[in-house]
Amino acid sequence: MSAHTRQMTRTPLQTAALVMGIIFLAVGILGFIPGITTDYGAMRFAGHNSGAYLLGLFQTSVLHNIVHLVYGVVGLALARGWTGARNFLVWGGVIYLLLWIYGLLVGHGSTANFVPFNTADNWLHFLLGIVMIGLGVALSRGGGPRRGPFSV
Repeated sequence: MSAHTRQMTRTPLQTAALVMGIIFLAVGILGFIPGITTDYGAMRFAGHNSGAYLLGLFQTSVLHNIVHLVYGVVGLALARGWTGARNFLVWGGVIYLLLWIYGLLVGHGSTANFVPFNTADNWLHFLLGIVMIGLGVALSRGGGPRRGPFSV
């Protein structure tokens, strides 16, 4: 092996962040595919009156899909480092729990429901928040990544 070659090792924490980033990217892309998104023609840029549903269950809009795409890109970028991966999972999970609370407090027909969210979205946000925080905390116990005595 050349002196200039450095072996990169991904930690379980980074792998979890990478997987979550890929999932968010996939959801964002799938939201723009007619058939996977039912009533695709009724999709609006934003607002509670968007009539499109990802998998026929989760109310979606162009803005909602863009948010998933951005979240996915951020997850992929932050998964490159241990601290970034932990921050993406923990703080990203906190954001999803806040979205869950927001979705519970805002009426589905309200103009404040601009992303939009429905009941299925709300409970998915709760689940995502718990899973992301759980992964971030559990996989970051013991501090940063372990390095051997000859690591560069």
